[in-house]
Amino acid sequence: MEKIYLTASGGPFRGWKAETLKSVTPAQALKHPNWSMGAKITIDSASMMNKGLEVIEAKWLFGLKNEQIDVIVHPQSVVHSLVQFQDGSLKAQMGLPDMRLPIQFALTYPERFKTDFPRFNFLDYPQLTFEKADPDTFRNLQLAYHALEKGGTAACALNAANEISVQLFLEEKIGFLDIARINEQVMLQTPFIAAPGYEDYVETDRIAREIVFKQL
Repeated sequence: MEKIYLTASGGPFRGWKAETLKSVTPAQALKHPNWSMGAKITIDSASMMNKGLEVIEAKWLFGLKNEQIDVIVHPQSVVHSLVQFQDGSLKAQMGLPDMRLPIQFALTYPERFKTDFPRFNFLDYPQLTFEKADPDTFRNLQLAYHALEKGGTAACALNAANEISVQLFLEEKIGFLDIARINEQVMLQTPFIAAPGYEDYVETDRIAREIVFKQL
């Protein structure tokens, strides 16, 4: 394996710039164009944090270097990921955007149980398109890569901050762009441990959540 590509739908705000994102509401952010998910992950999708967390997961699940993980926007949400091998060939995991399928596979792995879910029809999707991600606007993706580069407790602090900042946004106590702003500040202000143990992660999580409220 040479590289993996994680695909992102782009969420409800694909193509938007920061100026127009200032005033978006939770109701707008919860209107995902393709997926039906819970509120927290739907907001993460809108802010690209879900893809940032997947980048972090992929590094540890598959033993990859940071530069071996890339994110590409795929609005149709049919290609869910791609693996590129050292000979240059690619294999894609494809299917309709339906969370029931990955949940079932997670529960039944390594078996594949028969389902009555709708089947993918190529003729319904005559075009599959791909776009460059915009980490300058959707800064949570950029923060996730920074956390990977720094290592240690950085990703733990980022995840903890994001859980609270998303909840504050859903409660309309902060704006959409404040999510990434708060996440960044919490990463910077949370004491960093380069080689943490379990208790260090627990304490980092606790401290990061407290620091969120100092940013309001």
